[in-house]
Order: sequence, then structure tokens, then C-alpha cells
Amino acid sequence: MTETDKPWFDPDVTTFGDRLAGARERAGMSQAELARRLGVRLRTLKAWEDDLSEPRANKLSMMAGLLNVSLLWLLSGEGEGPDAPAMGDLSPDISGLLTEIRDIRTQLVYSTDRLARLEKTLRTRLREAAGE
Repeated sequence: MTETDKPWFDPDVTTFGDRLAGARERAGMSQAELARRLGVRLRTLKAWEDDLSEPRANKLSMMAGLLNVSLLWLLSGEGEGPDAPAMGDLSPDISGLLTEIRDIRTQLVYSTDRLARLEKTLRTRLREAAGE
């Protein structure tokens, strides 16, 4: 395989941080915007892109949804990566719809995590009330 035949994000040479930064840029988002949508601090996102730390599973899932890439690609470089047109290449109405869909998907992931935590708390309190 020649240098020009290699995929944009060659899994043999790119890191998680490289893929995260590239997918974010391809989606037309700044670091601050992605951090805000993920509910993390900007310095946290920068540390992920610089490979100084790694996100938890729930944030990985949210990232994949927001950046329109597969979780497998984000983690390993294999699978569906950012081959879609950049947000700037789309008409404003389509870009707006895609942004809204990503926001809803992010809210759903967050709500699912929150619901799971509440359910766990409820089960614990029910057990305590039953004297277990």
C-alpha cells in the first residue's frame, strides 16, 4: 500500500487523540463546543486529544454519536470513520437538522445514564427498606 492509498486515519499510526481531534474537526466543531456538548471541561477534552487521559465509556458513546463515527473507529481506527462531508459542505438547513439530531442523541445517552443511576439508587433503597 502506498502512502496515498492509506486511509486518512491509518489505525497503525494514529492514536485515540488523533482520531478524536480529526473527527471533531471534520464535524466542524471547536474543542470548546464539543466539550460543552459532552458536559466536560475544555481541559478534559484537550487532555483526551493530547492522549494524556481517556474518557469513560458513557462519554465515548456520546462522542461517537456527536461526531457521527462508530465507537469502534474512535477506539481502534477500524470501522466507520469520518468519511461523510464536513458540516461546512452542507446547506445550512441540513447542517442545522444534523446538529439537532446529534444534540437529541446526546441528550438520550445522558438521560439513559441518569435513568440507570436513579434505578440503581431506587433498588438499593428498596432493599434497605425491606431489611436486606
